[in-house]
Amino acid sequence: MTEHGPVLPIWLCGGCAAPWPCATRRHELLQEYAASPAALTLYMGSYYVAASQDMSWAPAGTLRRRFLGWLT
Repeated sequence: MTEHGPVLPIWLCGGCAAPWPCATRRHELLQEYAASPAALTLYMGSYYVAASQDMSWAPAGTLRRRFLGWLT
């Protein structure tokens, strides 16, 4: 299990204190879901929804890029 999980409700990385998902966790997720990128998109979409509720003050576009924009 990774150290780079989200600290809720502030959505910072528990391993490096960067905004979650941090670069390390993004890399790990891409490896874990290499065979199923659609599943990764759904997984990160669920985090996007949760983060949007926790951080209702944050612009939706910023959160969308943070949680989904790095997926290719």
